Amino acid sequence: MGLTFTWYGHATIGLETGGYHLLVDPFFSGNPAATAKPNEVRADFILVSHGHGDHVGDTEMIAKRTGALVISNFEISSWLGRKGLKTHGQHLGGGYRYPFGYLKLTFAIHGSALPDGSYGGNPAGFLLTTNAGEKVYLAQDTGLFGDMKLIGDEGIDLAALPIGDNFTMGPDDALRAVELLRPKHVIPIHYNTFELIQQDAHAWAKRVEEATSAKVHVLKPGESFSL
Repeated sequence: MGLTFTWYGHATIGLETGGYHLLVDPFFSGNPAATAKPNEVRADFILVSHGHGDHVGDTEMIAKRTGALVISNFEISSWLGRKGLKTHGQHLGGGYRYPFGYLKLTFAIHGSALPDGSYGGNPAGFLLTTNAGEKVYLAQDTGLFGDMKLIGDEGIDLAALPIGDNFTMGPDDALRAVELLRPKHVIPIHYNTFELIQQDAHAWAKRVEEATSAKVHVLKPGESFSL
């Protein structure tokens, strides 16, 4: 069946699998790296990793336009539900089978306060097992943690990892994450959106490929990679 990964800049990701369109952390408005507008993207499901404004982003606008189901932790799902959106709440370590596959919320080291200051629960990453059996790990905003090895034990086909530093893992820790996760393919995210998180992704890719068996795909915003 195949899976297509599109990077829209920052931590905004589009996944197409089995005819379903998933949109992750849809930050388009105010994103200087974005090559698309929120009224241009398709979404059957929207995944929100945590409550920060550059990740909740345009969720409300896109969900109301498309009718997409929003998937996040229980607190964010409840907050968005009060805005009239269709939501499904999960929690860390919990999984649920959706039409597009089985989705588990993974641990992440970060914050999660919502844009209005409300409590946003725990930040999360996503571990997706598609209906075709591909394993995709979207770390989203996180620091390095040792239990990435346990996630790697699942047999990861594709991992998206932040490399920007300051707010998330930087290049050194992201390399260590690849060593723990042992994925077949890696895509760097959450870098070069703002000056504070400028990184040389191609230099990082070279380091990763010299140190591990992973293949790194450095995408420009708007570009895609298919498994």
